Amino acid sequence: MLVVIWIIVTRLYSWLGFILQVTNEITPVLSYSYMAVLVPIFLLTDYLRYKPVLLLQSLSHISIWLLLIFGTSILAMQFMEFFYGITMAARVAYSSYIFSLVPPSRYQRMASYSRSSVLMGVFTSSVLGQLCVTFGGTTFMTLNYISLGFVCFGLILTFFLERPKRSLFFNRSEPVCNGSSPTELDKMNAGEPPWYKAPSWQNLVFIRMLKELMTIVRLPQLRLWSLWWIFNSAGYYLILYYVQILWNEIYPTTDNRRIYNGGVEAASTLLGAITSFAAGYMKIRWTLWSELVICIVTAFQAGLLLLMNTTANIWVCYVAYIFFRGTYQFLVPIAIFQIAASLSKELCALVFGINTFLATVLKTIITIIITDKRGLALAVHPQFYVYFGYFTCLTVVYLAASVCVAVRQNACRKPQEAATAKERCDPVNEVPGKDKSTQLASSEA
Repeated sequence: MLVVIWIIVTRLYSWLGFILQVTNEITPVLSYSYMAVLVPIFLLTDYLRYKPVLLLQSLSHISIWLLLIFGTSILAMQFMEFFYGITMAARVAYSSYIFSLVPPSRYQRMASYSRSSVLMGVFTSSVLGQLCVTFGGTTFMTLNYISLGFVCFGLILTFFLERPKRSLFFNRSEPVCNGSSPTELDKMNAGEPPWYKAPSWQNLVFIRMLKELMTIVRLPQLRLWSLWWIFNSAGYYLILYYVQILWNEIYPTTDNRRIYNGGVEAASTLLGAITSFAAGYMKIRWTLWSELVICIVTAFQAGLLLLMNTTANIWVCYVAYIFFRGTYQFLVPIAIFQIAASLSKELCALVFGINTFLATVLKTIITIIITDKRGLALAVHPQFYVYFGYFTCLTVVYLAASVCVAVRQNACRKPQEAATAKERCDPVNEVPGKDKSTQLASSEA
């Protein structure tokens, strides 16, 4: 994705001469299209059993590169962003398809494999693209043709993928009497008598799952990390969308060999993979320290955004961006674990789908207000000041939440300490009584 943005921004600036239109007319279409197609694609992915949506994603990829190569107008570039939004929304089909092919006992391993393959693909394409441009003198048009060839090859591979016979929501296997285990949703209603028949609308999958969500939404860790996913990921992806434009403002060179955006994306991807791996080995009490950890990371990200926007050195901006992505990727696996720990497979997919949709809505609202030409239509530098203020406000909120948790924990600790002290004192007072009763019993004997 990031390599695509790098090439897109460079083409729009260098070849077509679109400058203000990139920020205020072309790039916002990505957020709008992503929000518009996210829910339909999420539902169609499950209803059509993955493979048709994977084909749609491949066709959208091809459309992107065809428009990049042959498109010359603003409308063509807006359509290119529209297809880009489709490809982003269709990513859910890739991950869901993999999980549909393996038993639950292998989910963790398959999640590791799929995430590693995606990160390796991003890293490899970034490195190869940067090497071709810097040392091979390859033009961006040539890279576009090479990328078009790869996405066409990906479309061919998609035709050979096996289409699963079941899916998570609409095509679930019905429980039978041959010893097979029931689905998670069947276990939810295990307490109902066999003769009980709910109204047809209550038997809908999503109605049953939404009713279950109403009971688990009160879990503090689920609520906290879901809010983090919504608010922080919205800001994170806005930075990813517009950072390439910021780099072009800081270092507006026309010599492609002196543009190192691809290498920076490779380094940030590698750091993100390392931090994601390290997060899996953190052993702390997340129920106590989650708010403080999120607060520290968000404050660090706010400082990095301010540095990126105020520096005139492109290398300082590059380094700040690498750390910004790395810190976000550090919290992603923690958030996934904290959210998924207390949920069934179906509910986990629904919660992540809702969180992603709400984050997309928030991202779109921000885009309309500060970026779109019908809103404030801010240039890229004022935009990054807004993003800095956004992450600063989030830091204040997380700090207040961590203080509340500390106060509540301290208030709960005092009665426990008093009870512990009382327990320590009680045996001392009981021993003499016990001796007296023993002596009395002896004298009576």
